[in-house]
Amino acid sequence: MPPSSRSHLLTEGPIGRTLLAFALPTLGVNVLQSLNGSINSVWVGRYLGEAALTATTNANLIMFFLLGVVFGIGMATTILVGQSVGARDIEQARRVVGTGAAFFVGISVLASVLGYVATPMLLRIMGTPPDAQPFAIAYLRIIFVALPAMYFYTFLMMTLRGAGDSKTPFYFMLVSVGLDIALNPLLIFGLGPVPAMGIAGSAMATLIAQTVALAGLLGWLYRSKHFLAFGRHELHYLRPDLTILRALVAKGLPMGLQMVVITSSALVMISLVNAHGSQTAAAYGAGAQLWTYIQMPALAIGAAVSSMVAQNVGAKRWDRVSRIAVMGITFNVMLSGTLVLLVYLFNQGALRLFLHGDSAAVMIGQHINAIVVWSFLFFGITFVLFGVVRATGAVYAPLLILTLGLWLVRYPFALLLSPKWGADAIWWSFPLGSLVSVLAAIAYYRYGGWRQARMLGNAPPVAQPPTTALATPAE
Repeated sequence: MPPSSRSHLLTEGPIGRTLLAFALPTLGVNVLQSLNGSINSVWVGRYLGEAALTATTNANLIMFFLLGVVFGIGMATTILVGQSVGARDIEQARRVVGTGAAFFVGISVLASVLGYVATPMLLRIMGTPPDAQPFAIAYLRIIFVALPAMYFYTFLMMTLRGAGDSKTPFYFMLVSVGLDIALNPLLIFGLGPVPAMGIAGSAMATLIAQTVALAGLLGWLYRSKHFLAFGRHELHYLRPDLTILRALVAKGLPMGLQMVVITSSALVMISLVNAHGSQTAAAYGAGAQLWTYIQMPALAIGAAVSSMVAQNVGAKRWDRVSRIAVMGITFNVMLSGTLVLLVYLFNQGALRLFLHGDSAAVMIGQHINAIVVWSFLFFGITFVLFGVVRATGAVYAPLLILTLGLWLVRYPFALLLSPKWGADAIWWSFPLGSLVSVLAAIAYYRYGGWRQARMLGNAPPVAQPPTTALATPAE
């Protein structure tokens, strides 16, 4: 195995220390991404108005919805690369990356073109408030132009994490976010020869920053002679391997559909929110900015758990898998719980970062947070357990569990009780859906057949001793 890959093995060393060292740069990436989005929202919400902030909230949900399946391909690639590195099969890892990259780029370009054309129709379907639609169209169309660069950049970062490297994605995210933050006020308000672009300037800043970061990351891969970078005589790896492609689609589609379930649920929920007017929608959008920070530890630790479990499955180190799950849940509860407490302590001040201080939306946002934020502890546990089971190739149970919690519990509850409870039915549907999801996830982890799952259909499952709980396998 090349030295560069051995230095990123996640199959050795103390589990807690290794997991935390891998998760922290991933958490740093999530912090930077959310900080970037929040700063952009501050510029838009405080200086362009509540209608513009509502526009960016609606536009971003559409973007994530349309790219959900493509994102699933990236997740499947991450897991397959992790299993290959764990098994010391670098040739297989390179075939996976080449096949995934070719498919990923093609689909993301198609989604970009279709999304650009369909932008006005999509916003009307969502019920975007009329005063926000012109802002949303201007913003979203530039974001669609940026999509291929944005999502190929994300694909490369996910692939590096599968290979055990979470630090390099963090360094390049620093570059991307720094550029985006610097360019936002310049392009929104203009300066000298640079024209004022308004809300379109915020999207243009994202386009420039993501493109520069992607070019820099590609340059680093080739200059460092990374084992996943293809030279001139290795471009045959970009020719799809049909066996790997079938696995990426078969496993990536359900994982992508998880994202579609989440974002489509958010779309219908925001449609319910929009019915209560721009102030409620703006309060919801500001609250959602805070919620991204609460969810960051779960996302980072879940991603770290998935990469770490994938490598250990590839190395047949099943003795470590259940202990990784326990440590992941422990770290998540500690970190997410701290953030939940901070939001309760500084609720009003945090919301005023995104809303005018005298706006009625601030009071609405405080009420929303009081009901919703504690439920993200359930989300965190669910996401960590999903990270464990999907690393073996078990991708359908998480999809069904998310569908149950978001579509069969959360949305019907909010819809049916809205005539009686008003907007409160929407807010209380969040903890209810999260509770149902975490109970189902724990039940599947304990009693489901995820240990017999596999990513490649021609690879036999590895027989395991059954686990008795969230602990080491029973002897």
